[in-house]
Amino acid sequence: MIDTHCHINFDAYDEDRPQVIERAAQAGITRIINPGVDEQSSRAGIALAAQYDEIYAAVGVHPNSTADWDDSKLEIFAELAGEAKVVAIGEIGLDYYWDKSPKEKQFAAFEAQLALASSLELPVIIHNREASDDVMTILEKWAAHLPDSLQNRPGVLHSFSAPAEIAKRALDAGFYLGFTGPITYKNADDLRKIATSVPLDRMVVETDGPFLTPIPYRGKRNEPAYIPYMVERLAALKQISDEEMARATTENAERLFKLP
Repeated sequence: MIDTHCHINFDAYDEDRPQVIERAAQAGITRIINPGVDEQSSRAGIALAAQYDEIYAAVGVHPNSTADWDDSKLEIFAELAGEAKVVAIGEIGLDYYWDKSPKEKQFAAFEAQLALASSLELPVIIHNREASDDVMTILEKWAAHLPDSLQNRPGVLHSFSAPAEIAKRALDAGFYLGFTGPITYKNADDLRKIATSVPLDRMVVETDGPFLTPIPYRGKRNEPAYIPYMVERLAALKQISDEEMARATTENAERLFKLP
């Protein structure tokens, strides 16, 4: 199994990071993708990827970190994206829930980083919080002009939580959907209904650790060893075995991020 989104570089793991990574391995997690949220965290993700065979990195500026965005930053991220084991640009997108960056800055950073991803032929990891229509309008326009190498793997809508119509638009544009701890929550029937309709070959699993911890550990720090709880819930929804879901989501992540 692959945790396609865990901020393993965050300070929530500083006291026991090696143990967290070992527990992940014991739980059957073979690879972890660490997305950046700004320059510092992107560099930290690259450093961890160099230290641990099972960790890969994505580099990018999260919408909540875009208040000081200017396009000169693109040169920095183009250089970072060339580092070994960088497999995506992300996490990038729009966030209208928190008021940490003006919309015009978020748009500028999002569109510039999408253009960078296309030029580097890297998929994108998309953050969307209460901005679904704007996110999809931008992504649909971008996805219509991708190089051949990205046609079937433009990226993933990470920790998907939007309405069914947005899921359909994302799938129609070629995107994968990432499922996190909320798929296990009691009040997530709408999300489970959407997951049931997503093609098996377009799903990936993620923790978004240290956030969004699944049942039965909700309220505690999340970690990659909890990926099997998402796999188990999705398998039940799809009426297949846990092993089949684990195999499918692993193959999907390998294809999306071109993992060895």
